[in-house]
Amino acid sequence: MADAAALTQAPDVNGTLLRDGVELNYRLSGSGGLPLVLVHGVGSYCESWDGVITRLSDRFRILSFDLRGHGRSARVKGRYEIDDFTGDVLALADHTGFGRFDLAGFSLGGLIAQRLALTHPERLRRLVLLSTVSGRTDEERERVLARLAALKAGDRGSHYDASLSRWLTEDFQARNPELIVELRRRNAENDPDCYASAYRVLAETDFGGLIDQIRLPTLIMTGEHDQGSNPRMSRYMHERIPDSRLHILPGLRHSLLNEAPGQVAALMRGFLTEAAEEGRA
Repeated sequence: MADAAALTQAPDVNGTLLRDGVELNYRLSGSGGLPLVLVHGVGSYCESWDGVITRLSDRFRILSFDLRGHGRSARVKGRYEIDDFTGDVLALADHTGFGRFDLAGFSLGGLIAQRLALTHPERLRRLVLLSTVSGRTDEERERVLARLAALKAGDRGSHYDASLSRWLTEDFQARNPELIVELRRRNAENDPDCYASAYRVLAETDFGGLIDQIRLPTLIMTGEHDQGSNPRMSRYMHERIPDSRLHILPGLRHSLLNEAPGQVAALMRGFLTEAAEEGRA
């Protein structure tokens, strides 16, 4: 059941921004005064944040968008770089009037958020890193590069089937067959080349050696049984980011936005509203 915040949710405002020839689809949600930007993961779309947005819409004005190559944004071919994504975030923030804002990123979105915290800290107030990576071991790096190689070889179906088992618990999948069907449908709509280009950024990017330079209050979350963005990595970030908090969500895997949006939203709300309540926003 949605909480009372859902009852106060203002209508979404949908729009597009043309940046360097790339059309980006975005939407503004919520009736609150605190600016918050949300960045999704590989192969996903802005609606993946819906469960969180519904629960935060009373306190925040929320910008969510489809990464280039995803959802209703332009299907850009060719190689992607992490700074293509960070540039898109800043351009959308400027376009929608978000001067300084809170930033939350999931998976690849968490890497994009890390990069922005390192390169444009003046634009950010607080940082939320969900199910993301940092400081991969050699073995972890080999595993993700093997998945990238299989994806480039055209092994798309088995890649996604394996991803579902890494993302969601069997119990959740059994209880939500309609959602699983919808996730598969949306995945089938992805452009294989765009997906592979974005996955390469996820697989090959790691700011583990720089993470201690982040000087923003940071909330770090992952699932207890997340294999790719595992608790060891979250603890690694927590130990190196001076003003950080860590939450390992029991029993969960990677896809916190699907399986536990209520928990995620509650933790984000408490963390992100502290500064506002203390008059430091």
